[in-house]
Parts: sequence; C-alpha cells; structure tokens
Amino acid sequence: MRRDKQIAIILSDTLQSAGLQSVLTDYFSPVEVSCFPSFAAFSPNNDYYDYYFIQSETFILNIDFFLPRRAKTVTLTHNAEAAPQLSGVHLLDVKSSQEGIIERLRHIFSVKGHHTDERSKDLSAREIDVLQLIAAGCTNKDIADRLNISLNTVLTHRKNITAKLGIKTVSGLTFYAIMNGFTSVNSE
Repeated sequence: MRRDKQIAIILSDTLQSAGLQSVLTDYFSPVEVSCFPSFAAFSPNNDYYDYYFIQSETFILNIDFFLPRRAKTVTLTHNAEAAPQLSGVHLLDVKSSQEGIIERLRHIFSVKGHHTDERSKDLSAREIDVLQLIAAGCTNKDIADRLNISLNTVLTHRKNITAKLGIKTVSGLTFYAIMNGFTSVNSE
C-alpha cells in the first residue's frame, strides 16, 4: 500500500503557505500537508516528512537539520536564476507562473534518490581548500600564505572555481561551500 506524500511547509508568510498548500493538494493528490509558521513551531524530532518547503533563511539558520535532508528540501526563492546553485537543494521560484510552478513541482517530485551536482566533483582538492578559505573570509594573500602557494596560483584557483561553479560572488561561493558541506556556519 502506497502512502501519501508527507509535506511540511515551514513559512512565516501565511498567504504564501496557504497558496502552496492549495497547489499541492489540487495538483499532487494524494498528499498530506502540514503547515508551520516557523521552524520553532515545527517539531524536527523525526524524519516523518518526504519534503520540506522553506525559505532560504530557514535553511541557513537550521542548517544542521536541513543539510542532511537537502534532497528533500525545496527552497522558495524570488529569482531562481540569480540564486546560487546548491547541490541537492531544489529551488522553486515563487514569481513563476502557476503553470511554471506546477511543472517545477512535477520535476521535483519525479526525482528519485539523492540529487547530486556533478560540478562539485570537478573541484580539485586544492580548489576545495581555496574555497574553504574564501568562505572563512580570507583574502587572496592570506590564502596564499596559509597554503604556501603564490598569489597568482590563488587567483588561478579562484578563476577555475568560478568557471566550474558559475558563481562569481564571495557570498555565493560561501553559500555553496556551506551547502555542500565544505565548511559550516560555525567554522572559523
């Protein structure tokens, strides 16, 4: 016997939460949707839910909970094209048309197992070292000193990381490093 999809919507915006719940129940039945106004109201004691719909801020503030569940997490965004591409995290652009949202949800629900981003496999061990230090807030000179490499080598690694990941900003690279487990929010 197949059970209904269990979905948790953790959004502070009541209207957005109600609209998402309506789309899910109207187009993706059978589903069981539970809505929570905040992560504090949500009881993360078990892995009961098949999918979690959240804002990116909720992901960051509760990264210890969501990072291991990133394949089951759908992050709502206002511009999916400008958002950093995160390994295993599904993005849902809330400014899309209803048809676009429904199509994106169909795609998300059709993905089986753990979704991986092939681009992260392209990073060399040294590029990951550089990425971790970028995420830690180090300057190019600091990175060169810590890794005992030249400043030009650091710049080359940064250029390669940017090209491979398609992320150009320090904040985007930091977010990518956190989302892929290369660093944590609490690391120095």
